[in-house]
Parts: sequence; structure tokens; C-alpha cells
Amino acid sequence: MDNDQSVLLKVENLTKHFPVSGNRVVHAVDDVSFTIKKGKTLGLVGESGCGKSSCARTVIRIYEPTSGRIILDGTDITNLSQKELLPHRRKMQMIFQDPYASLNARMTVQDIIAEPLRAHHICKNKAEEREMVAEMLHQVGLNQEHASRYAHEFSGGQRQRVGIARALILHPQLVICDEPISALDVSIQAQVINMLRIFQEEQELTYLFIAHDLSMVRYVSDDVGVMYLGQLVEKCETDEIYAHPLHPYTQGLLSSVPIPDPVLARKKENAGIAGDIPSPIDPPAGCRFHTRCPYAEKRCETEVPALKEASPGHFVSCHKFG
Repeated sequence: MDNDQSVLLKVENLTKHFPVSGNRVVHAVDDVSFTIKKGKTLGLVGESGCGKSSCARTVIRIYEPTSGRIILDGTDITNLSQKELLPHRRKMQMIFQDPYASLNARMTVQDIIAEPLRAHHICKNKAEEREMVAEMLHQVGLNQEHASRYAHEFSGGQRQRVGIARALILHPQLVICDEPISALDVSIQAQVINMLRIFQEEQELTYLFIAHDLSMVRYVSDDVGVMYLGQLVEKCETDEIYAHPLHPYTQGLLSSVPIPDPVLARKKENAGIAGDIPSPIDPPAGCRFHTRCPYAEKRCETEVPALKEASPGHFVSCHKFG
């Protein structure tokens, strides 16, 4: 059991369904539970369309949850109105995936970064606002001169720094990083990640870090959760999941990571995950991974495996470990 005082974010049985035509729903997030301790990072990984970003946006209440609970620093924020939620928004901010789409093209960098300050009435006057923005720009490696420019005048890496500055200027406790480097050049990715790590150490930030790049998740995360078709199928400490992956899906993800050794790479040529991810509108019954699992049995087609502790601190949703 986690000590409640050490836990910043607790998500219990979170579900998010999106209605579509014909009275059907997209099962974006189904019954997901996890906790993140203060100052730690939980990495969420999985294929495109598995529900990582939907989960993150539901946690921060961009999307309204269908059911479940979201507890931030001891307060249940699940059903708060937007007005009631506003004071809690200072504690949680988001860095979005696409720096080309997440910044308002009609606003200067000064206005973009100052927008959270104005929403929460932080500054007494314009001079104080300009000073805070200038300090934040300096912290993310930009100059005060950049404040008067527009987003289209910057490179992708610089735009993402502006997005990070906007997220961190309120000194939040929880920062949700929704694939913050996937749209950037490889040469810039390491700079942004290292900057986020420095901020975490200096400000004791707590991160929910979403990514496709498993090697990057290994570098930044204390714990890893693996999502498949809206459900959490494995969760444990980072080193443990890379050393001893239990769920067949996790094993497939890890085996598909390129390695710089041609001999080992040839041995892994046939590794990976067969087939395509099913539609979240009509997910398979039983274990959702059984249609692609090399170890699937008859019971996997009808019985939903619970997320159980297979070894101390290592949870997996698979009938092989039940």
C-alpha cells in the first residue's frame, strides 16, 4: 500500500467512452487505475490508439470522465465543475504533443506564457507579468527578446520550449507530458528531455509521461504502465519491466525496439506482435489481446483477466499469472 501522503495522483477505475453514431461508443479508456508518488514519473506506453492520450486528457479533465475517480493531492476532482476545478488547475498542467498546433498563432509568446498567470490573477501589474515571463523564458533556454515574437517565427524545438514555459510558469505539482518530443527532431529530443529532468529535480515535479519510444520511457520514468486497447495490462518499476516483462503484449513491444547489434537483430527478425489492433468501438470479449496473443487459450476469449500482483510490485493482467 502507498502512503497516502506520498501519493500526488491517484486514479481509480477511470473510464472514458466517446459516443459515436448508431448508439455505439469508443472504449477509449476502460477501468484504468494507478498512482504516482510526489516527485516521481509514471511512463505510459502502448501502440497508437491504445488510449494513452485519452487517459491523460481525462485525468486533467480536458475530457469529462465516464466513470471512476481522480484524486489530486488528496482532493477528489472527478465531478468538480469547471469553476470549482479552477484552483486545482494551478496544481496540474499539460505539455502537448504538437508544438505547431498547441500554440495560438495570433498571440505573441508573451501572451501565450502569461495566459495562465492572467487566468489565475497571479500578477499585480503588467511589469510583474513581464518579469515572470522573462524569467521563465530564461529557464527554458530562450531570451527575453523572444517574448514579442509569434509562434510561426520559431523552430519546433523552440515552440515546445514555449509550451513547456506555459505549463511550468504556475509552478504546478503534476505535469502531464503527452508525447512531448515525438514531433521534434532527434537532435532536439534529448535537449527537451534533459530540461524536463532538471525542472523535476529543482521543483520536485511529478510527471505522467506518455510516449511511443520505449528507450526514452526507460530513461525518464520511475514506473511504467503498459496500455492496450484502453486497458492497463502491466505495471511495475521501470527496471523490472525491461528486465522481466510478463505480459505477451509488453514482450512484443520490447522485442520490436531496434537494437544496434546486427547479430542480435537477425535473431529478433521474426519477433514482434502479429496482426492489427482491433477497433475500440467493438473490442474483443475476454482478454482484449487474445486475438493477437501467441499464448491465447480458450478461457482468454471469454474471461477478462484481472490486474494482479504476479511478484512484489509487479502487476499484470494475464491468465498465465493468475
